[in-house]
Amino acid sequence: MLYTLREPVVRDLAWLLLSADLLRAQPPVGMLASPFDTSQEAEATVDWLRALDADPAELQRELTATRITRLGRYAERLLGWFLEHGPAARLVAASLPLRRAGVTLGECDFLVTTQQGARLHWELAVKCYLHAGEGHVRSITQLDSHSVTQSTTPSTTYPAARLADYVGPNLKDRFDLKLAHVLNHQLPLSGRDEFASVGYPGPWTPQMYIKGWLFYRVGEAPAGPAELDPSHGRGWWVTRSDWSDFAAAHAQTWRLLPRLEWLAPRRHERREAEASGIAFADAHTLAEQISNQHGPTMVAAFADDGVGNLIERSRGFIVPDDWPGRAQAYAQQ
Repeated sequence: MLYTLREPVVRDLAWLLLSADLLRAQPPVGMLASPFDTSQEAEATVDWLRALDADPAELQRELTATRITRLGRYAERLLGWFLEHGPAARLVAASLPLRRAGVTLGECDFLVTTQQGARLHWELAVKCYLHAGEGHVRSITQLDSHSVTQSTTPSTTYPAARLADYVGPNLKDRFDLKLAHVLNHQLPLSGRDEFASVGYPGPWTPQMYIKGWLFYRVGEAPAGPAELDPSHGRGWWVTRSDWSDFAAAHAQTWRLLPRLEWLAPRRHERREAEASGIAFADAHTLAEQISNQHGPTMVAAFADDGVGNLIERSRGFIVPDDWPGRAQAYAQQ
């Protein structure tokens, strides 16, 4: 239903609620959170999202009341809004710091109760990781929705990816380390003895709410590690040297994606986009726009739907030429 929603913030919230998780459950500690307990709640949420799309003013005011610069904080505000106003689980408390002797031990993202009476502790993360493992590159034949299709010759067997092979674009974050922190530190917070002091005595059932996108080098198709949900959102990445050849094979309208637009696939009404100054570019112009940037840059390819809308067909990162080597070294640390 994402492409039927017009307002970007509502589409981002819908994506946060309806998109596939990045991970499978990691028992016994890492069970998955779900915003719905029943199909009736899911259907009611879809109706609620459509109504919110028709009148998003209150949500927009909430988001603009304070300046948001971090993607994770933006996602927290969206999910908190749903828990306060939506038709399913209800918010008890958010962003609860846990301290001992004046030292902060951590912060619980959300305490919620379901309509069935379950008491849950949710830890939310929205991550974008690039696969940096070894892999043979094949030729590219087609760019389609959130994936790159490779030619069928020659057939290549790819090594299975490790969770450590998925690294943050700025090489300051790694998926295996993030998951270990969630499982070993964040989720156990609500079970600690000190948690009684925050005013919300347990027991609370901890669950992880992990959304995002994983990006694979153009032409590579490694088997995913067992921890990943096979339905996870996918994109691609390409080096700056390879960008021209890659883009030439896919005549597209391109756009740089600022960090707060990394959630839902984007949809723009052409006239409104032009009036608001949203800049689209061809591949050559886009390459010039990022020539002075030092790190990876997320971009998206758009196609006209025939009725005046530009719809995102694919997203990916353009990375500096030395990034793959540095990323592989970071994955091996």
